[in-house]
Amino acid sequence: MKFILLIHVFATLFMTGLIWFVQIVHYPLFANVGSEEFRTYEERHQRLTTWIVGPAMLVELATALLLLKYLPSECGTLAWIGAALVAVLWLSTATLSVPAHNALTVKYSTVTYNKLVATNWIRTITWTVRAILVLVITYRTMN
Repeated sequence: MKFILLIHVFATLFMTGLIWFVQIVHYPLFANVGSEEFRTYEERHQRLTTWIVGPAMLVELATALLLLKYLPSECGTLAWIGAALVAVLWLSTATLSVPAHNALTVKYSTVTYNKLVATNWIRTITWTVRAILVLVITYRTMN
């Protein structure tokens, strides 16, 4: 159980740091790419980002589900809240972020870009809450 928890902590904290970087640095820089170069930039962004984000999100999901089974009962509620937050992350990624990125590969749109940045706050806040939750779970299991 401790090994699963450590892997889970790593995946969650990694994604939390990454999402803050994306929200504060990466997405704002999209506005400077230029509409003519944006399609190529966005295609490369999606392809390269998937190699980083995909495995980390899958590890986080798998370990969150495993923790539902293996965490001590005093952390059970927190584990279920954590799993629910993972569901929020996957749903917002699938229904908001991916469609916006796909639309931007077809044609740059300020409206779509602004929607991407605005709705990414859902993921940024959710991963931040998850990071705090995972640290609380880790602390409780260490005592």
